[in-house]
Amino acid sequence: MRSLTKMDHVLLGVDKALRAMVPHSNPSTRPLPVSNDTIPKLNITEARHVAGLMRINHTGEVCAQGLYHGQAFSAKDNDVKQAMQQSAQEEVDHLVWCETRLSELGSHPSIFTPLWYGMSFGLGAIAGAISNEFSLGFVAETEAQVSEHLQDHIGLLPAQDIRSKEILAQMDIEELHHRELALENGGIALSAPVRHTMRWMANCMKATAYHL
Repeated sequence: MRSLTKMDHVLLGVDKALRAMVPHSNPSTRPLPVSNDTIPKLNITEARHVAGLMRINHTGEVCAQGLYHGQAFSAKDNDVKQAMQQSAQEEVDHLVWCETRLSELGSHPSIFTPLWYGMSFGLGAIAGAISNEFSLGFVAETEAQVSEHLQDHIGLLPAQDIRSKEILAQMDIEELHHRELALENGGIALSAPVRHTMRWMANCMKATAYHL
């Protein structure tokens, strides 16, 4: 078996980016984490609200793909690079679950998906270039903030939409696991200005993705 060339790696990176940005281009390795296949009945207002929340979560998963791909691109340590690639692969299921629920609601992902992916890739590449510890700390903080908004969204969903609640609950469990792995592998606590900037950017994304 021949070794991959630099061009091979570039093409693989482009393929991963396109799969993150183009809806329904990723196969899921796991089924939806739901207790049954019943689609909850929602009125028009509820369905629109749930779609907005799921669009935010889908965009968050696109951002996670960009972040991990960017970090893997610039990471200095091969072990860290492989860890980033593995985490990105695990997040693919979350992406597919959100896409599936959006389709069930008759809705669609954010029209700004390419923008959010590109920004996240850039941030991930910068974090990976600074140091392994900072890069892993960035992952840990990102996952902590993602967990916060997942838990918020579970509380904001209509009571009868058990399907969406179960999807987000499973995602939350796995995001926290990724956070713990990043810390165990040497991730450092980020400074307050960095954390606040990350939160501000996340709030901008959420405000936009809910509607568009």
